[in-house]
Amino acid sequence: MTKETLYRVKFVSQDKVYELYVREVYQGDMYGFVILEDFVFGEHSGLVVDPGEEKLKSEFEGVKQTIIPMHSVIRIDEVERRGTAKIVDLDSKVTPFPSTVYTPGRQE
Repeated sequence: MTKETLYRVKFVSQDKVYELYVREVYQGDMYGFVILEDFVFGEHSGLVVDPGEEKLKSEFEGVKQTIIPMHSVIRIDEVERRGTAKIVDLDSKVTPFPSTVYTPGRQE
């Protein structure tokens, strides 16, 4: 029995914090971007259905990979078990100042 690696990824998108579970996380070919693949959502065979997770499941339905900017990532954790995927409103009313990931050297 092989153990598949599972990651919990938290990132900010449009004033919301997304928490997703994926099997693949890696740096993309475009510098400054992280790729998420193989999304993992719960199987609902019972009567109880989490509406937040269902919203995420429908948003990412048919998505092969998601490419997010590195500066949007809050944290990436390797976990043993899948929790509940969710979207939470960003608590802060302060908008961060945009910053670049790459700052070229001075040319004279």
